[in-house]
Amino acid sequence: MIRILIIGAAGRMGRRLVSLTAEAPDLTLAGAIECSDCPLLGEDAGTVAGGASLGVALTDDTAAAVADADVTIDFSTAASVLANARTAVAADCGVVIGTTAMPAADRDSLRQLAETGRIVFAPNMSVGVNLLFRLCAEAASILDEEYDIEVVEMHHNQKKDAPSGTAERLGEILAGARDLDYLSDTRHGREGMAGARTKREIGMHALRGGDVVGDHTVIFAAAGERLELTHKAGSRDTFARGALRAARFLTTAGPGLYDMQAVLGLDNT
Repeated sequence: MIRILIIGAAGRMGRRLVSLTAEAPDLTLAGAIECSDCPLLGEDAGTVAGGASLGVALTDDTAAAVADADVTIDFSTAASVLANARTAVAADCGVVIGTTAMPAADRDSLRQLAETGRIVFAPNMSVGVNLLFRLCAEAASILDEEYDIEVVEMHHNQKKDAPSGTAERLGEILAGARDLDYLSDTRHGREGMAGARTKREIGMHALRGGDVVGDHTVIFAAAGERLELTHKAGSRDTFARGALRAARFLTTAGPGLYDMQAVLGLDNT
């Protein structure tokens, strides 16, 4: 059995991870972490997730919990991810990180930590989204600059960051395929007399509303035709199942910083 420690266990993603871990025949819930001011501390993680009691109480003591875990799955906040990863690596635990909007300096620190630790860091754990990453890279390299590229993403009205981590990753992939710079060549929305669109730009648009789990569309538009590649997530389970797949991957992986392309074997095809 693979022992899973879930960090951010009372959140929307954390609750689904608790439930799916409990259902999996090869996984067991080793611990459930929440922040120190969470009002649910001490309650059973299974009942908090809407299921049966699992005998695992929500705690804020990550250092103690990692001693009983093989892999941590972190969907907490960007402010705590790096410290959590250091604690897990020190205990020889694999680390799966699904939290987005991490500062660049923290990402650099993760790379250093991965010299001795086993880490999967991905802006989106969905199998379908990671196939979208691959298809967009191929499409952008085949279609020349006559095809303008626009990225449109939509999420629920409670999402705090914009654009989404997935949209940013799409932008980075598209920029790389077109020999552009993501930071300087991405145009976030348009307003007023914005002028004609240039060939050296990727349009990025973030929509928010309702309870949308996550929609991402990449548009390649040329004179006379338009190609659209779209992924729509109908449930958070697609991300949770991907995270559990990443956890299984880390049980046999060596030290390194991996993404979901590596987990799915898409980086070898």
